[in-house]
Amino acid sequence: MTDEVCIRIKADIDIMSARHASRTMAAEMGFSNLEMTLIATAISELTRNILQYAGHGEISICKVQQGNRKGMKVVVMDEGPGIPDIETAMHDGYSTSKGLGLGLPGSKRLMDEFSIVSKVGIGTTITMYKWVSNKGSGGEEW
Repeated sequence: MTDEVCIRIKADIDIMSARHASRTMAAEMGFSNLEMTLIATAISELTRNILQYAGHGEISICKVQQGNRKGMKVVVMDEGPGIPDIETAMHDGYSTSKGLGLGLPGSKRLMDEFSIVSKVGIGTTITMYKWVSNKGSGGEEW
């Protein structure tokens, strides 16, 4: 597996491709099964949002290292309508569709770091990090 994977999100099958790519990279890096599931779930939520609200976008998944910590950086981007009120959108239960309103705040809880930038009429970029815990399986050096 390479150190970075970029996937265009334009159909449901692309969500599965993104999940698979994240799990493969996470396993290679030594993430635990639980951590791999958390990452894949956050990616599913945000890539579904791309299809629902923007129609298409892109996800970048890459290995990162910060001192002794190693982890995964996930950037989800679209050129959709943007989010007019990020603070409100980050509350559980808020949805502009008929969903449960758990995608953005749920993804934030699943990952270790989460930031969102959105401009109305321009699009949204979400950057998330998950760090390998000491309880991970160790993995190979990369």
